[in-house]
Amino acid sequence: MVTIHYHLPGLFEFYDLYKIFLPLFREHRDYFYDWCDIGSIYGAPGDCLWGGGRVGFGDENPDDVVSMMKEYKVSARLTFSNSLINEKHLYDRKCNRLCDLFENVNGVKNGVIIHSDLLLEHIWKNHPGFYFVSSTTKVLTDFEDFKDELNREEFRYVVPDFRLNKRFDELNTLTTAQKHKVEFLCNECCWFGCYDRKNCYENVSRKSLGEECEDHICVSPEAKYGYRFSEAMKNPGFIGVQDIKNVYAPMGFSEFKIEGRSLGSAMILEFLLYYMTKPEYQLNVREEIYLDSSLDLF
Repeated sequence: MVTIHYHLPGLFEFYDLYKIFLPLFREHRDYFYDWCDIGSIYGAPGDCLWGGGRVGFGDENPDDVVSMMKEYKVSARLTFSNSLINEKHLYDRKCNRLCDLFENVNGVKNGVIIHSDLLLEHIWKNHPGFYFVSSTTKVLTDFEDFKDELNREEFRYVVPDFRLNKRFDELNTLTTAQKHKVEFLCNECCWFGCYDRKNCYENVSRKSLGEECEDHICVSPEAKYGYRFSEAMKNPGFIGVQDIKNVYAPMGFSEFKIEGRSLGSAMILEFLLYYMTKPEYQLNVREEIYLDSSLDLF
């Protein structure tokens, strides 16, 4: 079986959790499926102007984050998926410093998750050491548009809208090179019939830019309950462990993104247990993490 790479949420948001989990993953590799690995950890500071997808989460010191990723040689991805960037935003000192800090850390190539072509051009020109990931905030629901995105040389990976996850007849028409660039969003809880997803992401982009705007009102019938993993598993676009092993890997897909930057550490732990940990060792991993008094699980 090909090695499956998971792209995990919370580079700045769940630093304390990963500070415990990464050494555990290294020292007790037998606890985890031998067919999977950590492809990257992604996120952005909560007050990041170029940020998108989620806003207001992530307050860890960037220097500490870089040190952790350097120690464990895991790729870091900066989530710069704001869709409303214009020329004046390109010179934000904090965001450019983040690029300086994260570009080419200890020989590990780091990435940028991006929406704006203007921002892509700016980072490509000034920080050529990064690779780029086309953000799911583009809401690529048309398969031909998705294929066009896969054919863009700028991107190492492209994250389609989760509603393309089970379009197997069309996914099977992709070339091997295209399949290697597809990064599926596994555990989306958004309503499968949502018609307002772009507006939701645009609202987040406006907030990241400091604009005064009303909160976006989610149109999902289940929105009042918040994120529940048990409900996400019922989503027609959900990709589970058995799907990955028995369907996607044999088709030639190997990149899978776990969402959850706005959730709590306890929920992220459940994702790490479900997607990466052998059932017989899940209690061991829970105990190691729960018994670490430095982590405030909530």
